[in-house]
Amino acid sequence: MPKRAIFSFLIAGLLLGLFYAPCAAGAALPFREPYAEYKFKCGKRGGKLFLASTSDPKSFNPVVAQETSTTQITSLIFEGLTRTHPLSLEVLPNLAQNWETFNGKEWIFYLKKGVRWNDGKEFSSDDVVFTFNELVYNDDIPTSSKDIFTIEGKKIKVQKIDKYTVKFILPFEFAPFLRALSQEILPAHKYRTLVRKKRFTFSMGLDSVPEDIVGTGPFRLKKYFPGERVILERNPFYWKKDDCGVRLPYLEEIVFIILPNLDTALLKFLEKELDYYSLRPQDLSILGPRQSSDAFTIYNAGPSFQSEFVAFNLNPSINPRTKKAFVNGIKRKWFINRDFRKAISHAINRQKIIEVVMQGLGIPQYSPLSPANTFFYTPQITRYEHNPKKAKSILAKLGLLDRDRDGVLEDKEGNRLELNFFTNADNTQRILIATLIKKDLETIGIKVHFLPLDFNNLVSKLTATFDWEMVLIGLSGVIEPYFGKNVWSYKGNLHMWNPSGKEIFPFEEEIEDIFNMSAKTLDEEKRKKLFARWQKIVSEELPLVYTIIPYSLYAVRDKFGNLYPTVYGGAFSEIEHIYLKDSFRNQSVGN
Repeated sequence: MPKRAIFSFLIAGLLLGLFYAPCAAGAALPFREPYAEYKFKCGKRGGKLFLASTSDPKSFNPVVAQETSTTQITSLIFEGLTRTHPLSLEVLPNLAQNWETFNGKEWIFYLKKGVRWNDGKEFSSDDVVFTFNELVYNDDIPTSSKDIFTIEGKKIKVQKIDKYTVKFILPFEFAPFLRALSQEILPAHKYRTLVRKKRFTFSMGLDSVPEDIVGTGPFRLKKYFPGERVILERNPFYWKKDDCGVRLPYLEEIVFIILPNLDTALLKFLEKELDYYSLRPQDLSILGPRQSSDAFTIYNAGPSFQSEFVAFNLNPSINPRTKKAFVNGIKRKWFINRDFRKAISHAINRQKIIEVVMQGLGIPQYSPLSPANTFFYTPQITRYEHNPKKAKSILAKLGLLDRDRDGVLEDKEGNRLELNFFTNADNTQRILIATLIKKDLETIGIKVHFLPLDFNNLVSKLTATFDWEMVLIGLSGVIEPYFGKNVWSYKGNLHMWNPSGKEIFPFEEEIEDIFNMSAKTLDEEKRKKLFARWQKIVSEELPLVYTIIPYSLYAVRDKFGNLYPTVYGGAFSEIEHIYLKDSFRNQSVGN
């Protein structure tokens, strides 16, 4: 799938390097050199991998997915024409065998022959044409992919040449085109009827039977137990084979155990019911000393690609059901003022968050990209030091003063500066961050009503019901900034702070132009300059008030072969090659 920006419910997700260093909690972590290369050994079939999820998926539909609770599962079921090598980050063939272009606008893709869907039917060019023409570009289907594949309002033409050949005709030269073709391909024979009946958006739901979820990936859905677990089984028709001629994947099942929060996940990992755990810094003092005795390794991958930010609802629209504004008009007047958002940024004590919540394992964030994105990140951004006095001074200039001396600011009409503040309840670390932010804001006279919500409920508020004022949430990281267009375009379906597009701010128009130009600019240095300007704009205008970038910390049991954690691929890079070592084959969960 394209690594587009999606809502993230985990603090540590992607792996961003392979350095190992002493941690703030005092437990020395093992040091290894980053992998320069790797070679997969021939393994044996069998065994299960047990992972945790702190939320049920919202569906099994990869085309409309906007949250990691869904995509962490669908990414194992569906594939694209290309893929990104998890170590070199090079774009490689996947469902496409190879390709050629004559002028950068017309591309011919030759598909792999013999690929089958997990229901046994043959994959062909009909499926590629169907995916783009009837799913991605379908105005009735709310997919983030449409933002990626629409260049200055123009679509890419996708045509069938023969059973195994597809032509793409681009309106302009499109710099991220090959990487974007990791877009999941779906089978026409399975979903075309649903599209024509206008039922696709709501298909592949949690009530689906496994036969309803058809992809070409290494695994397929076996069973979903709501609130308990999602079980994937190996796809017996998977097209990849190892060097010994054995059809992959090796693992028989991947089990996602649905747990209420990370505290429970830690307990399950300690009880050996999980094979992987995404650590919070406070967990290191518990897990660090147990690595040898419990046969697992802790990896500190450094600052992540992921972002954590506060957003305010600037939506000017009227709720068609209630006939009232989605956002109280008085509060929206505060929110849309850039100086108000600057005051919030000065009020947030990022260093305290890093010290108290992250135990030193994090860095402040002020713009959309992490320094981990060494290709596009620029340090030339506006930063906001923690300065409560400056924050109060900015608010005073906006007419927000504590007129009745009760500790809460009021505007000139006497309206109290009170805000409803949401984050997701299943992430205890994010709750701690939100609690500190609440205290920071109350220090400068803002009354905050903090309410943690179920993750999927929170995403619904941001993307469907729009009934929110202030939120702390995160987005998954991307290598290619253009793949975050679904967030940064005022037409994008994750443009959460201003989703209606009815009132476009000047900075949003400039960002739109930057993303459109970046798509047509093949010169890498020019693209860097464009995205540097974008980062500068965001740091000045603050549509999102960024907080901190956590380090990626994770623990993996020493029971798997072909385990090569990488910057991009995660702990289980190229999971189809992962196998269970012989010494663990007779052990069951809990042993």
